Amino acid sequence: MDREDRDVKGSLTEAKHREDDARRLVPARQRQKAQQQPAAEEGSKVFEESVSVSPELSSWIKLNANDLKIRMTDRQWAAKTVNDFRNNLLKFLKSNSDQPFFQSADLLNTGSYFENVKIRRPNEFDVMVKIQVCPRLNMIDLDGGLFYRIDLLRPTRDPIRAFLLENKRTISSSKFLSEMYRLVRKFLKTYKVPDAGCRWEVNRKQMYSPAVTLSLRRLENISDELISVDLVPALECSQAWPVPVRNGLDVDRWLGKKVHQEFESSPCYFVPKRLKGRNLSEDAKESWRISFSKVEKTIMRSHGNTKTCCERKDTKCCRKQCLMLLKSLIEGLKQRFPKELDPLCSYHAKTTFLHTLSLRFDDSMWAQQQLPECFLLLLRDLQSHARTGKLPHFFVPGCNLFSADVFPQKALAFLTSALEEQRSEGLPLLKPPAPLPPLRLRSPSRDDSSEISSDQSSSRTAVCSLDTTYVHKLVLVLVAVAVAVLSILYVSD
Repeated sequence: MDREDRDVKGSLTEAKHREDDARRLVPARQRQKAQQQPAAEEGSKVFEESVSVSPELSSWIKLNANDLKIRMTDRQWAAKTVNDFRNNLLKFLKSNSDQPFFQSADLLNTGSYFENVKIRRPNEFDVMVKIQVCPRLNMIDLDGGLFYRIDLLRPTRDPIRAFLLENKRTISSSKFLSEMYRLVRKFLKTYKVPDAGCRWEVNRKQMYSPAVTLSLRRLENISDELISVDLVPALECSQAWPVPVRNGLDVDRWLGKKVHQEFESSPCYFVPKRLKGRNLSEDAKESWRISFSKVEKTIMRSHGNTKTCCERKDTKCCRKQCLMLLKSLIEGLKQRFPKELDPLCSYHAKTTFLHTLSLRFDDSMWAQQQLPECFLLLLRDLQSHARTGKLPHFFVPGCNLFSADVFPQKALAFLTSALEEQRSEGLPLLKPPAPLPPLRLRSPSRDDSSEISSDQSSSRTAVCSLDTTYVHKLVLVLVAVAVAVLSILYVSD
């Protein structure tokens, strides 16, 4: 899951300061505007700075941007396969009688594929299994804005009572996720993949993952994963966003105040993710993380400050291409330095991207022909965040994605040096890996397999016959030439 999968622990001291601020007479929106003004001015100055790009580097960036596109045949096959799976799963959940709470479930597509920023292959999909809960919940902040304990305001006889702790109020994230695993395994016992040569299997449960991860594999080679799907169960709550979140989402100058208000009035989602750490309290063991996947998807799909951005060929911008290039560079760095950059993930690129968009907010700043310059500006922003050790969560500014708790300083120093090295050497790790073979559109039947094997065998036999004939002729020619040379030498003597 492309997306805030790295755990972020906000400072408790910062949380206390925010609580003190909330008691002041100055309205929260005015405080936010005052805090954002210096950042906005700084962002404008940053953009006004010129970025020199050599013709060679410009061509290199454009070439790699084109290579990141997904093959249409792969996209069609993957979409058909995943859609069939999710549609049948939803029917199963709604008709399943042994767990009535999940009968009200609905599915929400999230993640990079549905944001149109997936790179190279359509092999990872994120699907949120969202279930509405009672309109009033008590959301108790555990870490400064991302993790919460969720309590009902009063006892209930609704189906959700199966997921309550002994106090009859606290909703258990572990019970919720375990039930999702059970239901998915039960569903797979009767579900048949459209491609008869493949099957879905449930991956081993990860302690800090909020998802039920499934892999689509070939029957003849189970180690070869074709597609991965993260099913993330989530509670959908229609009440106001928690207080620590209300000072984030800096989109007023970029998307407008009206859009900002629409986002904050939309439901908030909580996924069953456990806080990391030792000697956790019981609350931390049953924690929920707030998810902004739906808002992020809306932002990515309606990303311009004008409503016509990317609707026509003459209004195309390069925003998404810049993010895809940055994700590709991060992927290359992690492949090259897996141990040193283990904490690094694509959500760091996405967060940097969102901050950059809020500062360089005008569509004219992202003209398609300015792709190389815009990408280098985005890369420079990531370098700046790494150098200062400050990358605030876009929705929860009190949480720092580069804090020492979640991103060790040694790894951060290595990232800073690696980015500097890439810039100085012309971004060699932008180059994607070797071309990937297309996803198999269908698995051949046994008859087809035998025909393929027979054809291949015939081809190999024909090639061998041709090679043998050619060698025989070559030997005869060489012998004839040798005899002729010896005859000439004999006559001359």
